[in-house]
Amino acid sequence: MEKEIDLRRLVIKAFHITEVEEGGENKVTASGKMTIEKKILDEILPKYPQLSKLDVQIIRPGEHDRYTNTMMDIIPISTKVLGKIGDGITHTLTGVYVILTGVDENGKQAHEFGSSEGNLKEKLYLNRAGTPGDDDYIVSFDVVLKPGMGQEREGVLAAHHACDEFIQIFREQMKKFRGDLCTERHEYHDVVRPGKKRVLIVKQVAGQGAMYDTSLFAKEPSGTEDGRSIIDMGNMPVIVTPNEYRDGIIRSMQ
Repeated sequence: MEKEIDLRRLVIKAFHITEVEEGGENKVTASGKMTIEKKILDEILPKYPQLSKLDVQIIRPGEHDRYTNTMMDIIPISTKVLGKIGDGITHTLTGVYVILTGVDENGKQAHEFGSSEGNLKEKLYLNRAGTPGDDDYIVSFDVVLKPGMGQEREGVLAAHHACDEFIQIFREQMKKFRGDLCTERHEYHDVVRPGKKRVLIVKQVAGQGAMYDTSLFAKEPSGTEDGRSIIDMGNMPVIVTPNEYRDGIIRSMQ
């Protein structure tokens, strides 16, 4: 029998965040503290003419009885330290998620087939795969778009890119974390087993336009920079490896 072939190895090191608060700078530490400084939004906003206002709010665990605009995405904060998405080393944060929300100047929510504005406590399901847990902090990145831009592809993309630019500030710091300080370490291998059955999982993703889009192959896990739209690729089948999927190569743009 032929030996197994180990194609690629992915190591994900998690750093647990126990405190998120406003501060004098946008900073995250391997010891578990994150500070948010809003003035940086004044530098990001002028780059996106489709947007009229940006805001960031810290939502602490249990403080979900509050209004939210439509949730456009829930985004983990992860970065590549070594290699490309799907192999090498990734640093990620636990204990905190970013939620992108949006509405336009006329009060129309950024949605296509259904909106999720309202009381966050009623609209957000906790403790699911890809959603915050009961004890997690939420960094709410709220976007006000120019009139009508919440239903236009360029407006929705601008909202995602502005949010991604904010997250990148923390990613750059996370790249320098000492790996031995991580609170969790997970190792995954893409393995070929000659003579065994080949398994293919088919995942259907959105590709209809506006915020019904999916981005793949970005530079950073769950990022948007250099990502390619499934629409621009003709909505054709794309093969990704198990480790690419684990590492966040697919980004929902809904």
